[in-house]
Amino acid sequence: MPSPARSALLLAGLLASAGVAHFVAPKQFDAVVPRSLPGDPRTWTAASGAVELALAAGLALPATRPVSAQAAALFFVGVFPANVKMAYDWRNRPAPAKALAYSRLPLQIPLILWARSAGRTDK
Repeated sequence: MPSPARSALLLAGLLASAGVAHFVAPKQFDAVVPRSLPGDPRTWTAASGAVELALAAGLALPATRPVSAQAAALFFVGVFPANVKMAYDWRNRPAPAKALAYSRLPLQIPLILWARSAGRTDK
């Protein structure tokens, strides 16, 4: 098991990659924005990408790591409705795509737990 500092840096890498992807390929993220949210889906895509980049930066810095880790855990809770929408929208796709969409739902639990543990300090 990696140290909390290494775990935080790995999570920062994941969040940074996802954040960049929001700006490089925004259409795929626009599609999972729940329509019940006000405004343009692209705005939510850009905002969530920016949040992911900010969380990655916060996790990379030891001084901000504990707060950023808790914020990341809350972020993973907050994006769960997008994963539900994706699973619903993909319910009639071929089995591999459907499995991918459905697997994102329980994946949020380890992501939340990972974020929480990444905020622990090395002793």
